[in-house]
Order: sequence, then C-alpha cells, then structure tokens
Amino acid sequence: MYIIVSAAMGVIFSIAEILLFENKKNPLNWLKVLLKNLLLISVSSFFLGAYPYNCIIGSKKFTVFTLRWFGVYAFLYQLSLSAATGIFALLISGVTKGRIAIEKPQKSKKAANVIVKIISTVLIFLGVFAWHGTIWARETYNGISADQMLINLISPTDGTSSEIMNSMIEGPVLKSLMFTAWLCVPVWAAVELVYIKGEKRRVILKDSLKRWTSLLLAVAVLGAGVSFGVLKLQLKDLFYAYAVKSDIIDKNYVDPETTTLVFPEKKRNLIHIYLESMENSYASKDLGGYMDANLIPELTELSKEGISFSDRGEGQLGGPIQATGSQWSVASMVCMGTGLPMKVPMRRNGYGAKDNFLPGAYTLGDILKAQGYEQTVMFGASAVFGGLSYYFESHGNFKIMDHNYMINNGVLPEGYKVWWGYEDEKLFKYAKEELTRLSETGKPFNFVMETADTHFPDGYITSKTPRIYKSQYANVIAYSSSQVTEFVRWIQQQPFYENTTIVINGDHASMDKNFFKDFDPSYRRTVYNVILNPDKSVAQVGADRRYNREYASFDMMPTMLASLGVKIDGDRLGIGTNLFSDEQTVFEKYGVDYVNGELNKGSDLYNKEIMRKQ
Repeated sequence: MYIIVSAAMGVIFSIAEILLFENKKNPLNWLKVLLKNLLLISVSSFFLGAYPYNCIIGSKKFTVFTLRWFGVYAFLYQLSLSAATGIFALLISGVTKGRIAIEKPQKSKKAANVIVKIISTVLIFLGVFAWHGTIWARETYNGISADQMLINLISPTDGTSSEIMNSMIEGPVLKSLMFTAWLCVPVWAAVELVYIKGEKRRVILKDSLKRWTSLLLAVAVLGAGVSFGVLKLQLKDLFYAYAVKSDIIDKNYVDPETTTLVFPEKKRNLIHIYLESMENSYASKDLGGYMDANLIPELTELSKEGISFSDRGEGQLGGPIQATGSQWSVASMVCMGTGLPMKVPMRRNGYGAKDNFLPGAYTLGDILKAQGYEQTVMFGASAVFGGLSYYFESHGNFKIMDHNYMINNGVLPEGYKVWWGYEDEKLFKYAKEELTRLSETGKPFNFVMETADTHFPDGYITSKTPRIYKSQYANVIAYSSSQVTEFVRWIQQQPFYENTTIVINGDHASMDKNFFKDFDPSYRRTVYNVILNPDKSVAQVGADRRYNREYASFDMMPTMLASLGVKIDGDRLGIGTNLFSDEQTVFEKYGVDYVNGELNKGSDLYNKEIMRKQ
C-alpha cells in the first residue's frame, strides 16, 4: 500500500509540474522530474511515516520489506503525507523556476484575520495532541482502558512518577508543539501565491482563501486526531458507560452494611499487602507462568504454604481474571475494599474530593472500623494520587503513612523523592515499625500497604538489587519477591502473628509494554495471590474451590473477611463472592466476557446509591 500510494502521488505531481512549469517538450527532462518526485515523495513519506506506522500497527519491527499498511487511518495518513510532500515539492519547484511568486496581500481586516488564525492554531494543536497523546498512552500504559484514562484525568495526580511526567512532556506535548508550529507556518504567513506564465500573472491562492482553507484543514486535523483516539483507546466504552444501562450490578449486589456479619470472639488482625504489578506470569512455565526461569521463587514458596486461588489447574499459579474497573492500582484497591468495580463518575460525582469518594459504599475499612480495629495504610507514593487519601479517610478513618506523611513528620528529609516517592527498601523498614506499634495498642488492627518498585516503566532498581538477568524489570521483580518474603518471615517471628492473617495480592497486570511485547496474546495473565495463616474455620478448603476458579478482584472483599473467621450471611458482599464457600462467583455464573461487557455499561444502583450518599 505504501509503495502504491507514494508512486501514484509521485506520478500525479510530476504531471502537474510538467504541465505547469516545463516549457520545453523534452522527454528526458520529464523523466528527471518523474524520478525526482518519486524519490522525494517515497523517501519523505517513508521516514516521516515510520513513527506513526509503528503506533498504528503496534509493532516496533519496521522495515521497508515488512510494510503492510492496513486500516482506513493508515491509508489516509499515508495519502495525506504523500500529498503534502508533493504540494511542498511542487511549490518549491515553481518558485525556483520563476513560475510562482510569493507576494504580500492587500490590506484586510486584521482582527478577523487574527481570530481565524488563532482558532485554526488551537484546533490543529488539539488534533495533533489527540493523535500523539493516543500514541503515547498506548506505548506508556500497556492495555490502558477508557474508564481508567477518564478517572485518572479527573482525579488528583499529585505524586505521579517523574519518569512518566517527563515522558509525557518529551513525547506528546513537545511533539505536538513542534508539529503545530510546522503546520501553522502557512496559517500565519500573510502571503499570496501568484502563478506567472509569460506576461500573464494570476493569483492562485489569495490570503483570504488560504485563511479559510486553513480553518477547514484545522477542523479535519482535529477530527482525525479525535477519531484516532476514539478508535485506539476504545473510547466507545465511555459511550456505553454513560448512555447504555445494565442490571448486572443491580441484581447481584449485596449491601455489606445490612448483611449479617458474625466476627469471632477474638478478632484476628489483618495485614494486606498489595504488590505493584506482580503477576503469575513471572513464574516458570512449569508452574503456570511464562518465563523460562522462575523470577519469583520466594513468592512461589509462599503460595504453597498458604491458600492461593487459581484460574488454572491444581499445582499451577493463577489468580483473578481482570475485570472491568479493576485494571489499575486505585481501581484494584476499590475492588478489593468494596466488592465492586470502579466506574466512571456521573454528573458531579467524582473521586477527587473529600467525602465524595464512593460515599454510598460500605467497605472493608468501614466494617473493621465498626468492629474497633486500628487501621493504617502505607504507600511509598503520595496517597493524594488518584484520590486514595479521600478513600481511606472516608472509609475507615485510616492513618495514612504516605510519602507526604514521611516528609511532614521528619522521617524523610525535606525534598526527598525517588521513583514515586520513596523506595520499597524503606517501605518495608517503616512497615515493621508501624506493625510493632499497632500490635501494642491492645486493639485488633488492619494494616494495608502497597509496594511501588515494580511499577512500569522498567521498575526502580537500587544499589542492592541483584543484577541476575539482562532485563532491568526482571531484576526488579526478582528483588521484590525476595523483599516481600523476607518481610513476611519477619512477621511470622513476631508475637502477634499467631492471631494475624496475611493477604498478599498483585494489584493489577503490569502495564510495562516492552517486557510483554513478545508474549503470546492467548496466554491469560493474572496477578499473584496468597492468604497466609487464615482462621481455622477456612484453613482446610478443598482443591475444588482453590483451582480452576473464574473470579475477580472484587471477590477478595468477602474472602478476606472469611479468612478472619467472619461468618457472612449468604457468603456474598458487593458483587463479590467468598471464595472459601460453595457459592459461584459472578464470572462463574454468567461468564467472564458477558460480565465484563455488562460492567462497561452504566448502573442505576451504582450511580444512585454508591456514588451518592443516601
């Protein structure tokens, strides 16, 4: 397709140049013109089109021999690029041969001119930014969903990794400014093109025509950029979220606040560890992973010691199947805390204000607070990011020990920041200190923490990280496995461990695109999970309830309560199911694809009762 489009444009513009600018009927000269235009248009289109091609096709293996342009966007982009190159070459040829003159136009209404030019510039920038922003989002966030993108846009972004912010500035922002500046040269140039043939002079492009043509082209650029984003980021899902209703939540929701929950006489402590992007795919193939060598041997051993729920067969590492509204860290925590997916906000309801983060939800934190638990959540990043501080403050009154807390309380020096805040080596040290304090309060406690070093891109490597593998990300993953296990071993040696349950979950599938670029798309990636030292009432769960399960992150909410020895009337909370019970999950009852498709749609119950306080 590339060769055909470029060759066709080369022939068309060669004919135009010969008819307009060549006086001599010299076939040899015509051949030179044809070869010049074919070479210029083909080479320019090839190099200028390489970057967008990779993003449209989704492959970094780009050679002239493997070009396989397909799709309306790829075709239109190639056609537009070849046409623009041909027009530019034709103009330069006409000027150098004295057949086209560039002259100043007659005076016109300046205010109207400037307004049209400003509008054109803004539209061009927005269109170009939509294009490059889409490309950046797909390259940076592997598998980004439409709901994730929208929620992140309207939620606080304080504490975002400097690497991601820098890549955004150096990527779509800078490229969009450069492309806009280039495209807007003819928009702002106050000139007219005059065609000269002998004694005759004719204005072929008046300034007024150029101005309005630029406006129309600006609208086209905006339309192309936006439609490209809609297609590639699956923004049609947002239409379903706002315009199409589903009753999947409404008919399966069980209100945790009104459900009978019976706690044991001696309440168990809960330690819940979220591991950033920790997948079962990091294990070796014989264990259900995707690696030749097991990157997480320590976590593999922990899974054998505790209870792990797997979507694979007996003895195979597996986990929850990714559900709509659970694909990123904040959403994962909401799922496991509420028994519900995180959905796009409706009307004025959002996630970026105090007391407005799912005010109608009754969470695991709310339940444990009502039972007298002391609760702490610890992050190596800022809890402001994504509105997590609002979530944990309003649902359980957690003590929030994030990067900001450590700075404000003198634990870290002023201005200290690496990666997302502070590294996991410090996180585990501070966690040991806080757990020691919690154990001495005389109250049952709930301690929640999340690691960050295994976040994309490539993870955060320290001087203590062993360099075993060629991939930095693989080394970071392996080091995280050993760090987490060392932390668990420390807990197991403490006096409070006998009455403490540890739950470890990968928060979501990794978004590191480079690490997974050669993965077989048919391999189902799931996140790690294990429950250590659960209550004796559920400790002997059979293999039929542990393996070949189809479940989601929101099933962990009732499952964690059951692991503490809590009896749940009906074994369901939110839309989650106690995995220790004989009850089917919604995935098992209705099918994974059906449920995920329905969760993309709106829910009256969610909008009216969960996002609002009754």
